[in-house]
Amino acid sequence: MTDHATTPDAAAATAAKEKVDTSVPASARIWNYWLGGKDNYPVDEAAGDAYAGAYPGIVTIARSSRAYLRRSIRHLVEVEGVRQFLDVGTGLPTADNTHQVAQRSAPEARIVYVDNDPMVLAHARALLYSSPEGATAYVDASLYDPEGILEAAAKTLDLSRPTALILSGILGHVGDYDQARDIVRRLLAGLPSGSYLNINEGSRGTDPDYERAQDAYNETGAVPYFLRPIDQIAAFFEGLEMVAPGVVSVPLWHPDDTTQGEPKPIGQHGGLGRKP
Repeated sequence: MTDHATTPDAAAATAAKEKVDTSVPASARIWNYWLGGKDNYPVDEAAGDAYAGAYPGIVTIARSSRAYLRRSIRHLVEVEGVRQFLDVGTGLPTADNTHQVAQRSAPEARIVYVDNDPMVLAHARALLYSSPEGATAYVDASLYDPEGILEAAAKTLDLSRPTALILSGILGHVGDYDQARDIVRRLLAGLPSGSYLNINEGSRGTDPDYERAQDAYNETGAVPYFLRPIDQIAAFFEGLEMVAPGVVSVPLWHPDDTTQGEPKPIGQHGGLGRKP
């Protein structure tokens, strides 16, 4: 395993930026825009504004998903004792990335990010900043190559030790549900007993306005994202031991003391499951 990850050199970062198509909106950059980030282009802001104009609640969904990720990682570190994280489909860096949350509680935590978006690669320097005691690495790989992801992650993580697999808002980009489940199974197959699966995804059955807005967005020619029924999201955890309260709308999963008022369900569901 490597002690500390290194950042890509300037030439690699420049080459990655040159691959970015700025004429077509990208979901990672739109999400970054909704979260208040700066790593996006006018085409992404226009698409994000158009979506929010049709469905203003999308900003709440984006920020609630990020808040869930923060709470669940903190739970994994502080309650379950996890010290290794494999974050697949990480997207662009914003506030409170996985390594920041984990290393805040456990500086020795080791994190591997996986993505194959050239703009994410161009910003890998921000993702790769680690505490001296831990390690953070970036893997340029496709979600559709689970075995390749695991092989690359093993250069930084000890995959004989429990590891948390994070799939946040990425499985909806896999149009075929059976294929999405197969990807999850294959990734989990490479992790030992005591590992955790952490998923949160856009869902159907809670907010019809969100469903209409997302279906309309998918018809624009942009990279689609498919909302799934809650039972299908729950089925990703088949064979795992669920951490209470199971798969729920993300604002309802261990809300913290900073929550203003009673948390309300939204069309984003998630949960944690432990591999026996």
